Amino acid sequence: MNTPDINHAVTTYLNHLSVERGLATNTVDAYRRDLAVYAAHLSARGVDHMADIRPDDVASFPESMVGKAASSVARAMASVRGFHQFYAQETGTTNPAQHVHPPKIPQRLPHVLTIEQTTALIEAASDGSALTSLRDRALLEFLYATGARISEAVRLTADDIDPHDQLVRLFGKGSKERIVPLGRYALDALNAYCVRGRPALAARGSGTSAIFLNTRGKQLSRQSAWLIVQQAARRAGLQEHVTPHTLRHSFATHLLEGGADIRVVQELLGHSSVTTTQIYTHVSAQTLREVYTASHPRALHSQVG
Repeated sequence: MNTPDINHAVTTYLNHLSVERGLATNTVDAYRRDLAVYAAHLSARGVDHMADIRPDDVASFPESMVGKAASSVARAMASVRGFHQFYAQETGTTNPAQHVHPPKIPQRLPHVLTIEQTTALIEAASDGSALTSLRDRALLEFLYATGARISEAVRLTADDIDPHDQLVRLFGKGSKERIVPLGRYALDALNAYCVRGRPALAARGSGTSAIFLNTRGKQLSRQSAWLIVQQAARRAGLQEHVTPHTLRHSFATHLLEGGADIRVVQELLGHSSVTTTQIYTHVSAQTLREVYTASHPRALHSQVG
């Protein structure tokens, strides 16, 4: 029986991820890199065709990634398992990765700003030039108000915003759509930018529907948005490493600490599973422990001696 070589099977799988599942280009590229390393690992073991792959070939892959972070190994193994599951389903063959699991990695709590630090960060975004300060303030207000990923923010258009109902439409991973409320602070900042800042920036370009523009009138890039956040953090005197995702983490944590239901936060973040969202409950639990330790008489007593 003729079976495809591994590289051909990988190409088929990547096309499936891109065309049928609609995953973002960056996500597909990550799968491509992981599976290229996996194919090289198999080739080194003398395995070049799908039918020749055995469970021990798969199980030995993590061991070959010496020096790689545990999170990188786990992600690569997830790519490999997804690849084999797809191939097995398409061909009706046995899945050699079925019982091979990725290594467990220690859970790292996300870095979160306090409400006061978040306010200082947003205020510091207004310290630039007239045009860019309006844009930067609007961008930071938007990120914190919606918990949007930076890729979702830079793709935002006017058609995605409903100012009357104070809602915004976001397109997440796999072009999955979700509706998120847009607070008054963010709406006011966006309105100020779109009225007094964006037209001047747009006049420098050839026309784009994106709301957030760079100084050449083109859609703001993810890298430029990161720089905007980091510059604001420096001006605010924040010592922590602050990124656009820090605002997403802070958005989720502040909602939970304010009493929001975790299922609601899951929907707002666009997580497909509540398990992903539950990491933020650990942050909130830490806050509860600190308040308890500082306030409960028995907790205080237990710290003495």
